[in-house]
Amino acid sequence: MKTNLKNLLRNGTLACAVALLALGTGCATGQPTATATDKNDITAIDILLEPDVTMNQHATAVNERLLKVFPKGFSLDASHRPHITLVQRFVLTENLDKVYAAVGQVFASNNVTGLKLEAFKYYYIPVKDLGISGIVIKPTPELLKLEQQVVDAVTPFAVKTGTSKAFVTGDVPEVLPGLITYVSEFVPKSSGEHFHPHVTTGLAPREYLDQMLAEPFEDFTFSPAGAAVYHLGHYGTAAKKLHQFDLKP
Repeated sequence: MKTNLKNLLRNGTLACAVALLALGTGCATGQPTATATDKNDITAIDILLEPDVTMNQHATAVNERLLKVFPKGFSLDASHRPHITLVQRFVLTENLDKVYAAVGQVFASNNVTGLKLEAFKYYYIPVKDLGISGIVIKPTPELLKLEQQVVDAVTPFAVKTGTSKAFVTGDVPEVLPGLITYVSEFVPKSSGEHFHPHVTTGLAPREYLDQMLAEPFEDFTFSPAGAAVYHLGHYGTAAKKLHQFDLKP
């Protein structure tokens, strides 16, 4: 995976699109400057829902299928967990416990595991001859309400932007500027009426993905099995779990 990551990052256009993992966002040409005094004290986070076995099985099956036609893609593994992003933000590291507490109150006041979500189609983000594939989820009123409540809960602790040091980077120390811009602008450009719930499933040639999208899609329902805060990594992936919420019916 490390070799693939380095190779993909050399291709700025491809890596930017992989990093964004959402529709309608372009690459930036420069890296914003963090607003906090010490840039090392900023963490890029993803507050997300962890899907149940049903969605995980579908996402894994698609991922395995794509890897057979494009082995240089990425696997759904410990650093690429299937998930539904609710919000991505930069926050002061010292305020993470406050974020957990505020967001925890939102989850405690909602029956998160009781949500019935419907997956209804595939999609992909075109990047030259390749595409980033995903399973699209219908944005129900209950899911939209939960997403907005989480956005509101984390907003008091958010800072405008950060640097590569805010991410999990491993042996590739710099994330692409486009990823930093995406997280900085998640609210409002990817939240609220622009919220696009989906589970990313992998990378493959567009020609193959076009064939896959033309196939009949069997809608299926699933529910969230958990909720967590993750430290963001390359590609905008959920790279490291920071906090697990205790969800109760």
